[in-house]
Amino acid sequence: MDFCAIDFETATNDRSSACEVGICVVEDSKIIETKTWLIKPPSFPYFSQYNIDVHGILPEDVKDSPTFDEIWYEIQDMMYGTLMIAHNASFDAGVLRACLNHYGIFTPKIDYLCSIQLAKKSWNYLPKYGLKHLAEYHQIKFKHHRAGADAEVCAKISLLAFEKLFITSNEEVSDYMKLKIKKL
Repeated sequence: MDFCAIDFETATNDRSSACEVGICVVEDSKIIETKTWLIKPPSFPYFSQYNIDVHGILPEDVKDSPTFDEIWYEIQDMMYGTLMIAHNASFDAGVLRACLNHYGIFTPKIDYLCSIQLAKKSWNYLPKYGLKHLAEYHQIKFKHHRAGADAEVCAKISLLAFEKLFITSNEEVSDYMKLKIKKL
């Protein structure tokens, strides 16, 4: 299995207001790297109090951080040629799309899959499928709502789901989850 897990935190309810992104790279079914960037969002210095309450990132935390367009090529290099997985992927794919659009960056052809869909196929008896609940179920400890930690837990849960479903290659994911795989 080769994929990257991605997670965004935003400064406001505007999808282009990414203030943190985390990427976890998986090659041959092993986590090889997790990287996190704080991002100065277009809304800077404005952050919604609701969003701050969720992730704890403050405007002063990102005042010297790069903007999304300044780190995009490094992010893209980590994602190149892989399947992108996110927990609640419609949100993270929407943030990625909005950030690319905001900065006039060409949207790459990326297939993405939601780890919630994988979890529902793997553990259809669970009452909840939030990242925190799945991590607790699998006894994975992490700092929730920080992008790098969330991306890594998403990767770990996805790997456990693939194992439970006996999926061992990206081709098998495409066959098994074809109706759930979306294009960015």
